[in-house]
Amino acid sequence: MFRLWKIAIRDLGRNKRRSGLTLVAVALGLGLLIVTSGFIEGSVAGSIENNIRVQTGHVQIREESYDEGKVSLKWEDLLNDTQGLVAQARTLAGVRVATPVLWASGILSTREESAGVRVFGIDPLSEASAPFQEGVTSGQFLTPDDRGGVLMGQRLAESLGVSVGDNVSLLVNTADEQPDEAVFTIRGLYNTRIPAYDEATVFLPLAKAQAFTRTEGRASAILILLHHQEDADAVASVLSAPGLNVLTWHDLNQLILQAVETSMGMMYLMYLVVLAVVAVVIANTLLMAVFERTREMGILAALGMKGRQIMAMFVLEATTLGVIGIILGILLGSLGVYYLATQGWHIGEMATAASAEIGYSETIYARFSVSDTVSLSIAELVITLLASLYPAWFAARLEPIDALRAL
Repeated sequence: MFRLWKIAIRDLGRNKRRSGLTLVAVALGLGLLIVTSGFIEGSVAGSIENNIRVQTGHVQIREESYDEGKVSLKWEDLLNDTQGLVAQARTLAGVRVATPVLWASGILSTREESAGVRVFGIDPLSEASAPFQEGVTSGQFLTPDDRGGVLMGQRLAESLGVSVGDNVSLLVNTADEQPDEAVFTIRGLYNTRIPAYDEATVFLPLAKAQAFTRTEGRASAILILLHHQEDADAVASVLSAPGLNVLTWHDLNQLILQAVETSMGMMYLMYLVVLAVVAVVIANTLLMAVFERTREMGILAALGMKGRQIMAMFVLEATTLGVIGIILGILLGSLGVYYLATQGWHIGEMATAASAEIGYSETIYARFSVSDTVSLSIAELVITLLASLYPAWFAARLEPIDALRAL
């Protein structure tokens, strides 16, 4: 076998340009697949992390009857014993933060403009509010006892033409289904770098939000952040109780996961196209080698080399091209993923077109996936070997007399 491999390597060196171009095709094909896989991995993981950080948390506790689509404020749909549930959650070892939140829908208006918004009642002192506090770009963050202030996304403020210190009118539905309106002063502007979220979300201190919506100390949910994301199912299991709906981050990010599942079919098709192109290049290279070395095949066969050995020689040539190309492809792909992981791909306004539940940032960062890289490398090696079978079979079936008569 070692002798056959030496012959295979020698034969590849006969036409260095063709062998080099084949290696480039294999390397670029795998490199492209690794970069694409890393970009998809980064965009999905990034959007889920964004959602967990600013919207869903790792675990949520809600009333069983709560309808998220309607943003219900009816007393029977809201949590009443919020302090008890928060205290219970905080006793669990894996829990980092547990805080009540209140959600409502409303209309924010100035003298000239108006926009539909989601109103979030939050505890300004909770660690769960850190992304918004850290994202303040001007003005100041809310305080728990603020009764006339609102925190607004910078993008929303720009679209309405307002700034810190300006007054805006906020109309919300209430627990008794009678809308109420009040004037608030913009305390600060924030930027989470999630455009679809920043353009449609305003914050009030939890106590003010509860008073404004007449929910009397109730909350839409208890939002829980964990030390380790993988503990979500265990924490949810402990907190489950009759009348409560305990959801994990996986349940709360179904829109993202379903979108990924739907789009992966197209991605797999793209993977197959790239691998098919590589297979054609490999097959073409080996077939040309067979035609150029027909007399050589005849001489080898006449000297006693068996068909399976000739076939193995061409398979070894393809293996050599595949292995070297895969190594180069991993290097190229890793460099591409590293660049996108550090510099990112700025999608800008494209992120605005996505739903706020998707959580795309203005800049998407790739992530290197060892499992995907190994799987793609194995797939490319298998495709390379399969592509070599026909040229190898063709060379092995040449009759010595006919091969020796070839020009």
